[in-house]
Amino acid sequence: MRAPYAVRRAPGVTLLELLVVLTILGMVLGVSGLALSTLQSPRESAQVMDLKQARMQAIQSGVPRTAHGVRFLPDGRAMGPHVDPLTGIPDAK
Repeated sequence: MRAPYAVRRAPGVTLLELLVVLTILGMVLGVSGLALSTLQSPRESAQVMDLKQARMQAIQSGVPRTAHGVRFLPDGRAMGPHVDPLTGIPDAK
């Protein structure tokens, strides 16, 4: 026989359990969001973008172009400091 003062719990989830789960889920999503945002590629400097644009213009127009002391020839080659002479790609600084 049961005691008359015994309380029967209904099956289900309490508000405290729900809050704990939501807090843990929020923390996991926050940390993973920060981790994913650091995986973005770094921006190119304005100088590198200028060099790439000058090379593209030299190839498209057929006229040599010069930018930041680097001369780009119409065939894509480059002459100057900090540039790969065969590909015309600026070296990382």
